[in-house]
Amino acid sequence: MQDQIRRPITVSIVSHGQLGLIRPLLEQLERFCLRSIEKVVLTVNVPEPDLLEGFNSCLPIERIINSRPQGFGANHNAAFARCESDWFLVLNPDIRLAADVLRELLQRAAFRSGLLAPRILEPGRNAPEPHRALLTPREILCRHRADYRAPVRPAWVPGMFMLLRADAFREIAGFDRRFYMYGEDFDLCARLQLAGWRLQIVEHLHVGHEAQRASRRAGRHLLWHFTSLARVWCSQTFWKYRAQYRTRAMAD
Repeated sequence: MQDQIRRPITVSIVSHGQLGLIRPLLEQLERFCLRSIEKVVLTVNVPEPDLLEGFNSCLPIERIINSRPQGFGANHNAAFARCESDWFLVLNPDIRLAADVLRELLQRAAFRSGLLAPRILEPGRNAPEPHRALLTPREILCRHRADYRAPVRPAWVPGMFMLLRADAFREIAGFDRRFYMYGEDFDLCARLQLAGWRLQIVEHLHVGHEAQRASRRAGRHLLWHFTSLARVWCSQTFWKYRAQYRTRAMAD
């Protein structure tokens, strides 16, 4: 009878040669969140040794093996095509859990919340990452200044941990494959809110992040990052959401 219970969340994880990072994440999902997870869709985006060989888990794991590498948005959209649950969790391989954050996120979900997220703790820090303001050149340049004031509510949520209501994700047709390197995260959050859905952050829930930031290590990734940002700033979605965001900020 237990096997017939329909669980609320399908998890999507993409490996870019990161199965070694993913194994402890799967162990934590099984230890803390098993009752909430219908299945894990694990996408192997580039050829790599099977570091999960011999890994025995109670989690149903469904693999997608790509014949050629795909982008972040395309991979998670393909995983969503296999989602039959009410919620779809986009999860980075380097996220780390120490408790069952999924059940509490679901318990606190408001009616029009299209995206739920906890706060993110980076290595060696006691305070979570600040909320993200509207993604603009000025915001990027000022984000790390000592006098920077982060917004009380985020304008967008990075794609390392996004618990998405399946109906909301389906309504906006998922990630836009034109964007990458954080551009798709901002665009998704903007389109959700333009469609009338909310971003809901549960402030007291924290997850760890091992911070695999390729854009800070490689010039090629940095170029991709800024190319994607330029596409975001030229999009209709950005300018529509900018107007909505400023109106909301004035009302607050």
